[in-house]
Amino acid sequence: MKENEKTQETELKKTRYSDEELEEFKQIIINKLDKARSDLKLLTEALSNEDENGTNDTSPTFKVLEEGYQVLSKEENGRLAARQQKFINNLENALIRIENKTYGICRATGKLIAKERLRIVPHATLSIEAKLQQGGNAQ
Repeated sequence: MKENEKTQETELKKTRYSDEELEEFKQIIINKLDKARSDLKLLTEALSNEDENGTNDTSPTFKVLEEGYQVLSKEENGRLAARQQKFINNLENALIRIENKTYGICRATGKLIAKERLRIVPHATLSIEAKLQQGGNAQ
């Protein structure tokens, strides 16, 4: 039996990730959380438009176009901020699952989610197989 096959077989028999593995995932999540919070801060600052680069001294036609763009931009920023907040919540929930030692267990099958998937999508709660069965509607 090849080493890779032996590792995969061992992984399939495990019911949860070891404390060392959970610590690795915790660091990945903390790094992603820091970046996500930083991005959210930028989005919220853009939404509040604190630096107000207004168009008060420009032509009326340009001013109307600019204000229309700002409204559209604020709506888009609002959607992005909401998505970012949801992402942050999902990452925070993943940290709770790490503390409970239930992290990485598929909520549909009860089997371990592949490490490769968790490294890419650390807040995943479904294995690839379960996600495909659901038609890709869940995380």
